[in-house]
Amino acid sequence: MKRHIKTSALLLCLTAGLPIFSACAAEQTQDNNPGVVRAARVPEGKEQLERRLASVATLIEKSSAARQIETSAKPEAIALRGKARELRQQAEEAYKEGNYANASRMLDQAAKLMFDGVRLASPEQVTGEKQQRDFDNRMESVKALLAAQKRISAEKRLGAKGAETSNAIEAQMRDAAALAAAGKLDQGRVLLDQVYLATKQAIEGLRDGDTLVRSLHFASKEEEYIYEVDRNDTHKMLIKVLLEEKRASNAALESMVQKYLDQAAVLRSNAEGMAAKKDFESGIRLLEDSTKELVRAIRSAGVYIPG
Repeated sequence: MKRHIKTSALLLCLTAGLPIFSACAAEQTQDNNPGVVRAARVPEGKEQLERRLASVATLIEKSSAARQIETSAKPEAIALRGKARELRQQAEEAYKEGNYANASRMLDQAAKLMFDGVRLASPEQVTGEKQQRDFDNRMESVKALLAAQKRISAEKRLGAKGAETSNAIEAQMRDAAALAAAGKLDQGRVLLDQVYLATKQAIEGLRDGDTLVRSLHFASKEEEYIYEVDRNDTHKMLIKVLLEEKRASNAALESMVQKYLDQAAVLRSNAEGMAAKKDFESGIRLLEDSTKELVRAIRSAGVYIPG
């Protein structure tokens, strides 16, 4: 609950035309990266405060947030809006006196009170918007994985067998989308999560045993090198699909993954240098090492894939 409320707070601030370092945005940033807002924020000048006074006034009096609080008729929400109105007035008085720091602080507090009021007025709307965003994000991840599954199936010339797997995944995606469209986001997300895991496992299964298959099918070292380039590209794509959300919300994990990615990039660059000299055998070894670094990056996030 805490996380989706803070995300909605940021959206509310942006909708109201508030600057990035408003109270809501600051709260969101501090939740993900403690201390960042305090270090990055700079004092606001006269013109910026003038704009903020107007923006917060709009937020309190004329925004969709204000309408939600009015229509809810919930005393707690209405009281918070009243306090926000008082703080905004005090901020204007501080501004006129040249006390810009106090004015800025009170505007932050007023904006935060408005969000708190919206949360009390329409908690189901805040939750529903978060659920829809989560569903849409997961659907995009499944689409990317499906594209990878189709690509690897074509690479391995699986024909009807690969198409059957793709069709089954697409059918479940349609079922999940239908549930979401019918307002059953919870059920749709559960199904979509199952599809996500099944598609990921399908890709892992397709990649399993590549070392054995490779020696049987390549007519030349150059052809084998080209295959390794594609395998390396596929693993880079999997990092984006499988780890993007985790990396964005975990600074320590991001640092760890990036170290593996940097090493993989160096090895890939060296492999390309060897290939340019027609030393494909050395290029293959370097590409294999590069892909191993990518596998380590994925596994470091707690996602097991063969390799």
